[in-house]
Amino acid sequence: MGLRHKRMHVRTTAAALLCASLAAPTQGANAAPTKPFEDPVYRKRLEVYVTDYSKFVYTPMAQVVGAPDWTPLPSAPETVINQTALENATAYVQRMNSTALIVWHKGKVALEWYGEDVTRTTPLVSKSLSKPLSAIAVGRAIALGKITSLDQPIAEFIPELAGTQKGRIKVRHLLDMRSGMQHQSFSPAPESPLNLGFLSPEHTRHIIASYPMIAEPGTLYSYANAPADLVGEVITRATGLDYAEFVDIEVLRPIGAMGGAFWLNRPGGEAHSGCCMMLPAETFLRLGVLLLHDGTWEGRRLLPQGYVAQMRTGTTQNPHFGLGVWIGAPYVKRRPFGAPDQPGPRVLHSEPYLDPDLFLFDGNASQIVDIAPGHDLVVLRMGGNPPRPTQENPEEWDNSYLVNTLIRGMKSRE
Repeated sequence: MGLRHKRMHVRTTAAALLCASLAAPTQGANAAPTKPFEDPVYRKRLEVYVTDYSKFVYTPMAQVVGAPDWTPLPSAPETVINQTALENATAYVQRMNSTALIVWHKGKVALEWYGEDVTRTTPLVSKSLSKPLSAIAVGRAIALGKITSLDQPIAEFIPELAGTQKGRIKVRHLLDMRSGMQHQSFSPAPESPLNLGFLSPEHTRHIIASYPMIAEPGTLYSYANAPADLVGEVITRATGLDYAEFVDIEVLRPIGAMGGAFWLNRPGGEAHSGCCMMLPAETFLRLGVLLLHDGTWEGRRLLPQGYVAQMRTGTTQNPHFGLGVWIGAPYVKRRPFGAPDQPGPRVLHSEPYLDPDLFLFDGNASQIVDIAPGHDLVVLRMGGNPPRPTQENPEEWDNSYLVNTLIRGMKSRE
């Protein structure tokens, strides 16, 4: 049995063995803890996570090569976007604690700016920009015939879930956040299944075995890392490749993108697919261009015909969220990350997007990739949390500002 297939066999039985392993007695004074929340690696991660997440270190990491013959995307010596708009966009991201701004228009890079100690090859932490990449990975697996459709129940890949409510989750529900799994929330408790499903060295096992279900799959929008992380396990079991390896070979290399590093739960363990891989900004820009071109790259179809249209389609439970991506219309001034009726942070849109077909990646710290099909435009901003508005400086991050500023600058030259 090959190494990958051995790993697959171990994973197939891992969740079923979890409960037994939790109940096993401790053997000797120096034996490892039998309770998962006593694991010292987990406790150290949790300590940082609950006290100051900005200091959290994503480790260990698995390196992915990306395209071995990488060359930068072509740039435009001149662009129809006027200089004032480009300068205003740059000044805005500089004020907003950014590390990268890239503007791609009609096949070429019109603007590329990086902050201090950052270049076009510097891997940057993605936060939830990882989630649309996981949706792209699913589309690629469907194109390769490894996944039959978005409507396959995940129990067909994770057989230990057969006959359970969690096993009825469809692949699409992991991507559109209608898995029925518990909302993302905060708890300092070490025994919390939310924390174990994110920070444990066995995080995938905990998601499968103990992460709570609160609704029937497909009936409730519930934004969380757990369903997005479960995508990686589905990809691994469907393809026989570790998630990071699959993304490297089947997504990054075909679009000529640079690699980076994927966060693992433990050395040699599973990659997180819902959060925090580190890739250069230009790699995420290329993913946006791939979707702008309906899943094709330089004439080669990587995603099934019509798949991007499904990604851009919202649900009854949340019309602003499709498969891993956010949808610009209909306009709301403040759009939540949770369901429309749930409390929590709401991102500002001071005005409607000037491209009514716009959709976007939108991750923690206001990291965005705007995709504007009506203007052949992709705009990326990465960085840390923008400054909080104060009485002295009331300016706050505005999701509509960058792309609308550039579209207006474009129209003034056309």
